[in-house]
Amino acid sequence: MDNMDRALDAFIAAILVSEEYRCYAAMRDKVKLDPELKAQIDDYRKRNYEFQTSTDGDFENLDRFEKEYENFRENPLVMDFLAAELDFCRLMQRVNMRIVSRLQFE
Repeated sequence: MDNMDRALDAFIAAILVSEEYRCYAAMRDKVKLDPELKAQIDDYRKRNYEFQTSTDGDFENLDRFEKEYENFRENPLVMDFLAAELDFCRLMQRVNMRIVSRLQFE
């Protein structure tokens, strides 16, 4: 396991210096400076996740949700944070997909 631990530590270090993570971390830190805005972003993310994982296909509620947060998402700090978070999530998805495919894990 020593080999695995060293490799994992190196992998984490590589993630920490990646452009995607550094941008996400910087935006996360900026958002944390405004607790009210952070709470609003967290609420938006929670509700958005619920819509994405819902199976009921309620497009009226989704449309209402998008309109409700339209002005909120125009805030440059909100836009930049959400974009940075999405970029980092996509990086982690690519990493996970590559690991799974190389291990031929089904």
